[in-house]
Amino acid sequence: MSRTEEELEERLSRPTTADIDFMQRLEGDLLILGAGGKMGPSLAKLAGRAREMAGGKGRVIAVSRFSAAAERESIEKAGVGTISADLLDRATVERLPDSANILFLAGRKFGSTDRPDLTWAINTIVPANVAHRYPGSRIVVFSTGNVYPFVTRSSNGSVEDDQPEPRGEYAQSCLGRERVFEYYAREKETRVLLFRLNYATDLRYGILPEIATRVLTGQSVSLTVGRFNTIWQGDANSYALRGLDLCATPARILNVTGPDLVTVRKVALHFGRRFGKPVRFEGEDRDRALLSRADECHRQLGPPAVGLDELLEMVAEWVLSGGRSLGKPTRFEVTDGRF
Repeated sequence: MSRTEEELEERLSRPTTADIDFMQRLEGDLLILGAGGKMGPSLAKLAGRAREMAGGKGRVIAVSRFSAAAERESIEKAGVGTISADLLDRATVERLPDSANILFLAGRKFGSTDRPDLTWAINTIVPANVAHRYPGSRIVVFSTGNVYPFVTRSSNGSVEDDQPEPRGEYAQSCLGRERVFEYYAREKETRVLLFRLNYATDLRYGILPEIATRVLTGQSVSLTVGRFNTIWQGDANSYALRGLDLCATPARILNVTGPDLVTVRKVALHFGRRFGKPVRFEGEDRDRALLSRADECHRQLGPPAVGLDELLEMVAEWVLSGGRSLGKPTRFEVTDGRF
């Protein structure tokens, strides 16, 4: 179990045999755009560590504004080069180094209600800048299951060929991001994978830590959205890296999450038993949830290494030990798309 942030970062960025094998045959450099934030640092470190274990072929370069110097330093310690850049500025993007492989993580969610203009700019103009700069590269584009419609209890979740039905400006702008890359995939034959991720868990953030913390501190747990998907972020990192092999033209879609349909009530009661705490609920399940099926992801890239039971125990240990939270709630219970 990870008891310190150092241990957690090490585990999140620990390459699997499949990651190392992938980096051994990767041709060209790897550029990680939008490498700050929640997932970027551990994904950059994973790629850097896998590259080193694979014999050091090519460069791994992380690009972000890097407002936190410590974050940049930790990435560089993993053998990853860094560049500070504003991806909204096309001239800056044009000056970035050539790279045959791109992991695109840039995006904006929270604050999309207060500054919808900025949300749309980051989620659509930045993709246009990057796609214009790298038409001949393979690009894994981080997206979200929020582009799908809410489904009812009778559904096991949306699949890749379901029609999008984004609710709210954040989800609409995410579909806009996808459409920009789809355009370049068709017009310029850019090879693209639309990586629709549903709720990664990092212990410092995610739906499971949110529920666990509320149970431990005696707060009520909302049942408004009664079901969800989640995946250990280390598995999501590995899938993103190896997803470069799945890039295609026209753009390919891949749902990325765990195999389990997780119930809020059952998880909360589990943490209640684990912590010896009573559980209080509020609201009623409206029988609407954003759910994805990731059968194709698991078929192509293998099942997640961390299953739900292990993830629940990791979260419980982290919360009980007073592990730090990033203070960035998922707001998975929001149903009107206003973040």
